[in-house]
Amino acid sequence: MRLSTLRHACRNLPTPSVHQPRTGVRVFGLAKSSLPLGPSSNSQLLLRAASSVSGTTSAEKAPKLGKQTDGPGYENTIRENVQRTKEEMVALQRGHPALKPTLAIIQADEDDRLLELNKKMAGKIGLNVTQICLPRECTEDEIIEEVLKLNEDPRVHGVYLHLPPASLTSRVLNTLRPEKDVDGVSDLNVGRLVRGDMNQGFIPPLANAVMELLARHDTPMEGRTVLVVGGEGPLGVALQCLMQRRGMVVLHSRRSSEVLQKQANAVVLLAAGHMDVPPTWLRPGTAVIHCGSALMTEDHGMEMSGVGPLTAALRMQNVVQSSSRWAQGQQYRPWTLRSLKLQPLSPVPSDIEISRAQTPKPVDQLAQEIGLLQEETEAYGRTKAKVRLSLLDRLREQPDGKYVLVAGITPTPLGEGKSTVVIGLVQALSAHLKLNSFACLRQPSQGPTFGVKGGAAGGGYAQVIPMEEFNLHLTGDIHAITAANNLVAAAIDARMLHEATQKDKALYSRLVPSVNGVRRFSPIQIARLRRLGISEIDPSALMPQEVSSFVRLDLDPAKVTWQRVVDTNDRFLRKITVGQASTEKGHVRETQFDIAVASEIMAILALADGLGDMKTRLGRMVVGSSRSGQPVTAEDLGVSGALAVLMKDAIKPTLMQTLEGSPVFVHAGPFANIAHGNSSVLADKLALKLVGEDGFVVTEAGFGADIGMEKFFNIKCRASGLRPNVVVLVATVRALKMHGGGPNVSAGSPLPREYIDENLSLVVKGCSSNLRKQIQIAHLFGVPVVVALNVFKTDTQAEIDLVCQMAKESGASDAVPCHHWARGGRGSVELAQAVKQAGSQPSHFQFLYSQETPIVEKIRMIAQKVYGADDIELSPEAQAKIDYYNQQGYGKLPICMAKTHLSLSHLPEKKGTPTGFTLPIRDIRASIGAGFIYPLVGTMSTMPGLPTRPCFYDIDLDPVTEEITGLF
Repeated sequence: MRLSTLRHACRNLPTPSVHQPRTGVRVFGLAKSSLPLGPSSNSQLLLRAASSVSGTTSAEKAPKLGKQTDGPGYENTIRENVQRTKEEMVALQRGHPALKPTLAIIQADEDDRLLELNKKMAGKIGLNVTQICLPRECTEDEIIEEVLKLNEDPRVHGVYLHLPPASLTSRVLNTLRPEKDVDGVSDLNVGRLVRGDMNQGFIPPLANAVMELLARHDTPMEGRTVLVVGGEGPLGVALQCLMQRRGMVVLHSRRSSEVLQKQANAVVLLAAGHMDVPPTWLRPGTAVIHCGSALMTEDHGMEMSGVGPLTAALRMQNVVQSSSRWAQGQQYRPWTLRSLKLQPLSPVPSDIEISRAQTPKPVDQLAQEIGLLQEETEAYGRTKAKVRLSLLDRLREQPDGKYVLVAGITPTPLGEGKSTVVIGLVQALSAHLKLNSFACLRQPSQGPTFGVKGGAAGGGYAQVIPMEEFNLHLTGDIHAITAANNLVAAAIDARMLHEATQKDKALYSRLVPSVNGVRRFSPIQIARLRRLGISEIDPSALMPQEVSSFVRLDLDPAKVTWQRVVDTNDRFLRKITVGQASTEKGHVRETQFDIAVASEIMAILALADGLGDMKTRLGRMVVGSSRSGQPVTAEDLGVSGALAVLMKDAIKPTLMQTLEGSPVFVHAGPFANIAHGNSSVLADKLALKLVGEDGFVVTEAGFGADIGMEKFFNIKCRASGLRPNVVVLVATVRALKMHGGGPNVSAGSPLPREYIDENLSLVVKGCSSNLRKQIQIAHLFGVPVVVALNVFKTDTQAEIDLVCQMAKESGASDAVPCHHWARGGRGSVELAQAVKQAGSQPSHFQFLYSQETPIVEKIRMIAQKVYGADDIELSPEAQAKIDYYNQQGYGKLPICMAKTHLSLSHLPEKKGTPTGFTLPIRDIRASIGAGFIYPLVGTMSTMPGLPTRPCFYDIDLDPVTEEITGLF
């Protein structure tokens, strides 16, 4: 009988003895166990050609595998698989030149023969192979620890577990990510194979190799009867599925049986133990594939060629396939957004009741629906997640969607509802027009939440949910800003104290201490030396004058501009004295607290375009001046690296959803007076990539168009490089009545009759003054305007029609009434259609001024063209600051006007469109890290106070259900 022996690994088989083939038999030896399907590291696969039961010699009756059973035919099979995989690899790297697929092998001994076999095959194809060697007696937890590392390693595209069978527990196998399980042993991949869904799964290389060998047999595959003996594990399941799909009849037996084997055209022995098959048991021409366990050596006197290389080649094919799927997964993914149904009630319940009545989608489901990869999100509970900035690299070639800014007319105490319009518009676009759309909102401060204004999650049936989580803490970004800001403040006072109480030598010894007998500068200290013009990095080599320059910032306590912050409205922190304890040795100074969102770090978070940019901006924040008048920065204090560490998670936008399941990014919340009042650049950039070329990103500018929109254009767009397509200008009938001359109102007081009854005269005056002016301001920047009239129940149809008509006459592309508060997205479909139409028109965006324009002229252009002032008036202090900033090289920074939001002028009581006024500039300050100069028009409060009856009187918690009440 002619015998062909093929050596390889098989799962769940102990080590049997090996039947010695007769002299002159050619053996196809498999390399040392190359699949985690066997109990031993030493396995073999035997392919035998059975002789006839007659007296014919085995040589005469040997079956032909394909065209031949000898080495060249088998080598051709390997060569064809290698060539096919190489071609796939070339095509893959043509589109992804930097991609180098890698197979990682985890094994529990130091035998490198398997590694060398796989390396040899990988080298032919152009893959990398890496090896992790664990102790032979390694624990399950040790294996899982390595698997988890490989799961998260983006360089690894396939993992092969070459481990003893006892180590291949269900927990180990299913810890391995299915997309990296190139041997197809996890439950999910086996299930995919059984179901016939191989779009994401893998065929086990050993099973594939067996099928390749069977295909070389002369007998046609279809209709062939194959006896599989033993093998209840993944290999047996995989073989059965593959064989049945090729039309084979598969018989099963737990042990070798003469009766069963005489029915078979081929026998595959997977059971444990030695199972030599006498020739008399087999039909002539029967192929026998035997998965044994002894490592065949060349001592048998046989001619060896490996089936092991075929299995290795097929494994590499799976690695390339895994890499290809990974590359495809990096491409833009079409959305599969599932909208949540709304059933609006009348009368409309409270905001928190509406929020609680809706069940939000799990955030991981939402992330998947909008094309985010699993590794791009970091869940914070069930309904919110941070999104990693790596998304920008993955989708850098993806065209941006349409960029929509929601601004408003000059605000009044009555409120215009910009946030509500943003959410209603996005719900209409996504849930009703089926267009990809994203809302980008600022994170609210807890000061207003517990003060007067309440939360900022929208309202009615246009909300971000859960609104409690939106308004309270969120993912801790404001807390991170508070910690970073106050670390700078602590560093300032500590540095001034230590410089005042120590001589240069003592300071130097403490700033550059000896550690284990060695003194070294830290990287931050080396950067300071470079700024001082000192090239020496050996601490012992500095001259006394260089030491003095290095250790002394010489901050002037009277010129410290950095304040501490807290996210609470606390009027008694507006002026404080620090340093009163005896331990501070009399170093007392007056300072103050600001509310946390007024911190420059918040503005930096909103304007940074990456972690590196944020770190640079944090380092160049100016915290005060030295006694010689030189600016002192956070980098000089040595604290910039620590600030970046505190802010490393805060820089990632937070993903949430609306009541109708539309995605929302919540990120950053800078003040809209001393800062620019817009959500983050990064949130907008991420959203613009995710929505795709035909999608829409809707973001909001704080206060009226004269403040928030102007800063959005001149500061945010300048920093981001993004260009808006549409401005949505929010107005209300009652706000227009106030600008038309209606009586003043205050929050909480009953509305005068003018705002409840129809009054077309006041509406006309408000439209012809403030609404028209705000439309004109948007046109200064070349962006089309759609007016969104936020409808209240007191508005009459005549008033609504009048506003829409006058808005169009004033230059708006369209003007539509909106009912999202009462109806959700369905109430803003007309607005969504108008925005879509306006977005299809060409935008001719332009900045109001160039960077080269002098500071004074920038201020004058804003005052005259935006506010309508006749001119500006600079105080001597403001003029001196301008001269100083020019001297320091800050003259090219954009301008961030700190002005009342209640009027186009500097006088909050002047409604409508004031004229004939001169804008006074009391002082000028700079946020160098954020990257703008802010003139102060009048007195700006950066720490709100609590009223007589704050919102917190109504906020409570049910200790049994943990439900929050009273938020709005």
